[in-house]
Amino acid sequence: MRKKRVLILSEGFGSGHTQAGYALAAGMKKMNPNIHTKVIELGSFLNPNVAPWIMSAYRLTINSNPGLVGLLYRKQHDKPLSKLTTMALHRIFYHQTAKVIQHLRPDLIVTTHPIPTTIISRLKAAGLNIPLFTIITDYDAHASWMSSRVDRFLVSTENVRQLLLERGVSRENVRVTGIPVHPEFWSAEDKSTVRRKLNIKDMPTVLIMGGGWGLVANEQLEQLVRWKDKVQLVFCLGNNQKLLDKMKSDPKFQHEHIVLMGHTREISKWMDAANLLITKPGGMTCTEALAKGLPMLFCESLPGQEEMNRDYFVRRGYGEAMENEGVLQQWLSKIASNEPILFKRSFQSFFFDSNGQDYYNPSRCASEVVQLLDYPQQQSNMIAAHGIPVGI
Repeated sequence: MRKKRVLILSEGFGSGHTQAGYALAAGMKKMNPNIHTKVIELGSFLNPNVAPWIMSAYRLTINSNPGLVGLLYRKQHDKPLSKLTTMALHRIFYHQTAKVIQHLRPDLIVTTHPIPTTIISRLKAAGLNIPLFTIITDYDAHASWMSSRVDRFLVSTENVRQLLLERGVSRENVRVTGIPVHPEFWSAEDKSTVRRKLNIKDMPTVLIMGGGWGLVANEQLEQLVRWKDKVQLVFCLGNNQKLLDKMKSDPKFQHEHIVLMGHTREISKWMDAANLLITKPGGMTCTEALAKGLPMLFCESLPGQEEMNRDYFVRRGYGEAMENEGVLQQWLSKIASNEPILFKRSFQSFFFDSNGQDYYNPSRCASEVVQLLDYPQQQSNMIAAHGIPVGI
């Protein structure tokens, strides 16, 4: 019997969308090794020469004029992609994407970004006979995600589900599954044990993640470094080699309690080792920290979805925005003294409802997709409801 095939399509605007795709793929594999998955950043795959220029322009805009990005996000928040935009995407990607699908012959397509969602929806309108799932990878639902051709939306929270219902999506087509995280984040190791594995001090530890999109402000860096005798500081700079080299050559960061590193595949372990995460509020990073039970401090947020993510986690009581120096000072003092951190509600309450029933857990999104593929009758019923035969 042929293995079930799932094609996961994303785009490289920020790392979270593609990261969610790989997390879903790994989770599905863990649950059922017989499922074959393929993750593709569509633009980079189909246009490898042009895509880097587009990504560079996007990053330049984010860094140089974040206010404009936020203005556009808010202005278009309740407006789907325009006909002109969808037509342009159609002309650029239509035939190439159709050929990729014909070659891979997936049983299901999952998208983690609005652009491939739009493209696959156009193909479905033209007769593509494959169900389409879309995972919204933030704690908000911008209208650019919307398409009547999506067979099921998998969303982070009940709030996002309500936004979709208000926009006309039928109830049976929206499931609250949470954003998928890699199986490495489904459980946590003992802090002392994992610190030994990472060859760092067994002491109160703060993980600071900025990556290629920036780091905390200079004044916050100065404040952090002043605590280096009492708190271990781990700076994860991702692919920002320029900043990593600059910090390594700066004497104030040359201390036995300061760790400087670039890209790593062991973020799960570093989160286990930490008592606090300081980060920008990207949807994926926040969800991974949540799965680990790691409290968060949010540095400057990009206007738009990062602000929405931040507001959600602050309202829920799982973190706090660094609105002034006093916030960071207070948290560092707690960490240094091993003072218990009290939240407005426990982390467990995010994963279980008031009756103790399973409401959300880190594996739920992968489980939702696996169930569709594991039960042919369930799959047939869903496909029949949409008038869509399986296969190409």
